[in-house]
Amino acid sequence: MSEAKIEAVAGLLEDETARAILTQTSREPMSASELKQRCDASGPTIYRRLEQLRERDLIEEQTRPDPESGHHKQVYAPNLRRVTVELVDGELRLEIDRREDMSDRFTRLIENI
Repeated sequence: MSEAKIEAVAGLLEDETARAILTQTSREPMSASELKQRCDASGPTIYRRLEQLRERDLIEEQTRPDPESGHHKQVYAPNLRRVTVELVDGELRLEIDRREDMSDRFTRLIENI
């Protein structure tokens, strides 16, 4: 991964609100309004961090039915398990171990048969 990408991911993970979003959504997917309450941040800050996390593929947006309103809502869940920074031969390497959803796992299983 390039130095610029490492700096972008590291800078994002350094941000308290971004870390709070990742830790809160690791327990259960949450909407932006739920995150606003749990992370003690303004709505614009939450949406800005969600966008930055999505750009780096660290969080995913899911659509869930909302039985109370009869509509649907967007919720967010982390798309990572682990971030590793390694120094190899004078070069920093960043590895992101992403979650694999059930459909990807099933596809991989079928392809390997």
